[in-house]
Amino acid sequence: MPYRRTPAVQARLDAQRVDVLAAAVALLREQGYGGCSMSAVAARAGVATGTVYRHFPSKADLAAELFRTVVRREVAAVTEAAAAHPDPVNAVVAVVETFASRALKAPRLAYALLAEPVDPAVDRERLLFRTAFRDVFAERIAAGVRLGVLPPQDARLTASALVGAGAEALVGPLRGEDAGPATLSALTAFVTRALGVPDAGHP
Repeated sequence: MPYRRTPAVQARLDAQRVDVLAAAVALLREQGYGGCSMSAVAARAGVATGTVYRHFPSKADLAAELFRTVVRREVAAVTEAAAAHPDPVNAVVAVVETFASRALKAPRLAYALLAEPVDPAVDRERLLFRTAFRDVFAERIAAGVRLGVLPPQDARLTASALVGAGAEALVGPLRGEDAGPATLSALTAFVTRALGVPDAGHP
C-alpha cells in the first residue's frame, strides 16, 4: 500500500516550502540570481541543502518558481493601482508609476526580474510576465479608445510597445546609472505621448 502523508506532515512540508521561497526572495532582493545557489538559500532558510532539493529538484526549478512568486506580487500591485483609476489614461499612468517606483526602490530585485542573465526557464517566465503586464495595459487602452479619450489604435500592440520601452528605460537606472529625480515624470510623459493623449499646451 503506497505511503500517504498525513495532513500534519503535508502542512509541515508546505510551511517549509514557503520558508525556502521566502529565503530565496530575500537573497534575490540582495544579490540577484547569482546569490541564489541552493546552498545559500538553504543557509538563509535554516535548513539542509537536501531539504531545498526536496522541494525544488534543480536550481532552474527554484529560479522559475522564485520568479513567479515575485512577479505575482508585482502584477497584483499594478492591477490594484489601475483599478483605483476609472479613467483609462490615468489607469495606464498609475500602472507605470507603480511598477517603476517599486522597481527603483528595490533595484537589485527589479533588475533580476527584467534583465539579469539567468536560466532559460526564467526567460520563459519573463515572456509570461510581459504578457501579464501587456494585458493590464491593453485592457485600459482599449477602454480609452472606446470612450474616445484615446485615438484609434491596436491596444495590444501599443501595450506591448509600452512594456518593452518601459523595461528598457529602467534597466540603466536599475544597474546603477543615476535615475535622477525626473525619471518617473519623464517616463509617464513618454507613455502619454505614446498613447496619443493630446497635449493641452499644444493643440
